[in-house]
Amino acid sequence: MALKATIYKAAVNVADLDRNQFLDATLTLARHPSETQERMMLRLLAWIKYANERLQFTRGLSAEDEPEAWLLNDHLGIDLWIELGLPDERRIKKACTQSAEVALFTYNSRAAEIWWQQNKNKCAQFNNLSVWYMNDEQLSALSAFAGRTMILQATIQDGAIWLSDAENNLEIHPEAWQSRS
Repeated sequence: MALKATIYKAAVNVADLDRNQFLDATLTLARHPSETQERMMLRLLAWIKYANERLQFTRGLSAEDEPEAWLLNDHLGIDLWIELGLPDERRIKKACTQSAEVALFTYNSRAAEIWWQQNKNKCAQFNNLSVWYMNDEQLSALSAFAGRTMILQATIQDGAIWLSDAENNLEIHPEAWQSRS
């Protein structure tokens, strides 16, 4: 018997002062049985960082040919491709050739640092690629916000993300390993 995804709901208020973007959104996140809570919350954080009313989660782990989230334009082209993890060179190339902008969020400190040393020259070839790194400590603190129903406020300024709910406050600093040119 196949395990089903666990559904999470998040009401998110985003005030992105860096991009002058203000948005209230109700999001549904399906957590795949093999996905950790930390990874699911990183997906939510990636959505918050690039918040847009048209940015949507995809089938994620259930579909190898799709990113974690994407922003489609009116012509069904991909304006933004959000990827999580430590993808291989082919996956990065596919994302960068199919989308105007790609945001990769890496995590898992030891593995991510080794992956970056092996792939930073390959990633540098792509002008539309940003690579963000979340250390284990920040990711663990972020997962404290996880709940089947979440009400979150996020403020983004100077690259820092302040996240809060009724019980927790957290200042998050994703490290930019590569910024798009």
